Amino acid sequence: MPLELVTLRCLKDNYAYLLHGDEGTVLIDAPEAAPILRELAARGWSLSAILLTHHHSDHVDGVAEIVQTTGAMVIGAAADAHRLPPLDLRITPGEPLEVLGEPVQIIDVSGHTVGHVAFHFPQSGYAFTADSLMAMGCGRLFEGTAEMMWDSLSRLNALPADTLICSGHDYCAGNGAFALSVDPENPALRDRLDAVQRAEQPCAPATLAQERETNPFLRVAALRPGLGMEDAPDAQVFARLRAMKDAF
Repeated sequence: MPLELVTLRCLKDNYAYLLHGDEGTVLIDAPEAAPILRELAARGWSLSAILLTHHHSDHVDGVAEIVQTTGAMVIGAAADAHRLPPLDLRITPGEPLEVLGEPVQIIDVSGHTVGHVAFHFPQSGYAFTADSLMAMGCGRLFEGTAEMMWDSLSRLNALPADTLICSGHDYCAGNGAFALSVDPENPALRDRLDAVQRAEQPCAPATLAQERETNPFLRVAALRPGLGMEDAPDAQVFARLRAMKDAF
């Protein structure tokens, strides 16, 4: 059985995630403490660990209070340790990690920030991608380059199609509007946006298969002709799309 997944809205448009199984409960990212602590108390769950994807305040500001309340250990990237909250375990992409009895793949998804990691739980079929691959979009390039982000998205795009992509924000309205502006004849995109607007499905999480059908940053091959970039490398097409989104 897959680990139980609980999606929590925090701050204005952030997502945090609880994973629960026979061996306990862990949290992925901690934008703020109050809603997370309320959910843990309501379910009677004891938190054992917090996994951090990157250093931005809207992903880590709740850590201190949650640790003080629960005693949870904090896990994050060794490369980012100097600007993350104090870490009990420093991890490196590619090294083995086990969480709640499952092996976890640590994936370098630098681009939004340098040192950003994603956590893939292959047995349960979850990937916690935060501000790398997002619902119908990807994170803005604050620290890394377009080439770095394209490599990161390509690594995530190689995961199984049924992987549930658990991203860090609900930017559905803006991402969806941009996606329609560059991919207006995409019926899967229109169907997804209609379902989200009717509240028949959440903006996130969504399967990688859905992202492949509707996310312009995973559809560079299909969008290349419309951009007049038939002979351009994928990373260059991605860079154009990212620049267009920044100005959208």
